[in-house]
Amino acid sequence: MNASSPSSGRPAGGPAAVVEDPSAPGRIVLLTTSHRVAPGLLSWPAWQALHTADRVLCADGAHPHLPYLREAGLTVEETAPTAEGLLAACAGGRTVVVVATGEGEPALTDGLARLAGSGRVAMPELELLPASYDLPGARLLDLVQVMDRIRAECPWSSRQTHRGLAKYAVEESYELVEAIEDGDRDELREELGDVLLQVVFHARIAEEDEEAPFSVDDVAGTIVAKLVHRHPHVFGDAVATTPEEVKEHWLRTKAAEKRRASVTDGVPLHQPGLALAAKLVARARTAGLDVPLPAADASGTGGGGADGIGYELLALAARAESEGVDPEAALRAAARAYRDAIRATEGVAP
Repeated sequence: MNASSPSSGRPAGGPAAVVEDPSAPGRIVLLTTSHRVAPGLLSWPAWQALHTADRVLCADGAHPHLPYLREAGLTVEETAPTAEGLLAACAGGRTVVVVATGEGEPALTDGLARLAGSGRVAMPELELLPASYDLPGARLLDLVQVMDRIRAECPWSSRQTHRGLAKYAVEESYELVEAIEDGDRDELREELGDVLLQVVFHARIAEEDEEAPFSVDDVAGTIVAKLVHRHPHVFGDAVATTPEEVKEHWLRTKAAEKRRASVTDGVPLHQPGLALAAKLVARARTAGLDVPLPAADASGTGGGGADGIGYELLALAARAESEGVDPEAALRAAARAYRDAIRATEGVAP
């Protein structure tokens, strides 16, 4: 690669006449962009660097920004420069901008690092210039794209249904709870991703429904609308200064939305028994209903056996709820303590 200007006979945007110092090492600008931001939306420093550069290079002829750069009057050479070639192109104090591909040009940066470490060559000024930045949540776009390809090309994923995946949603939720209780941050991040995958997977399947299709954008739009409506103290004129007042707003708006005949409507009956019992007790208490807990004798089964134990567990769940304790979590904690005791008896490390 030589140090001449592009075929247009002038630098790619900068002044037409410059006085070159043959000994000046020049400048290399590695311009990075986010594919999650609309093409052409670059920062002002990025546009300045592009317009004042002597050469602009890009190894990816299909780079989404190239049409916009050329529309702005820039000459972009479609070439994959080597580290040695870039040094030659910068000779005489020239500036070369490399528009990085999606992979970030690792071979080029490794080559430049190797040359710099050798100490045998005068290195140009090196600058990493982010031209666009991801907004919070931008990586979710990657997840949607990956899921779309997996759904289309994976023999297993392409055959899955909502019903077939249901068990995984339960399993992943329990693994998330375990990570939370263990306090393992790495596991927490991973399990949150697994739960998120379930949402995106189901939404991708839903797109194929012939009668009532919806997408992940519809799912996100629904929950956004729900959150805004149920937080009038944040997005409206309502006032809430305590968690109790927030909960009151939530329940009131939820009741208006659902128009349920009973406070028990919407309680999933397939959740674990202790959690179900505590939820029903909480619903009754919140609604101001004084409903005595049923006793075993009231069922005609007597106080013993499975039914009797069930009513005793119901009473314990109600007690836990009244004391602000999650009965499922409490039972898991006790079970773990029992597991450790068993392992200690066996002489097995916990």
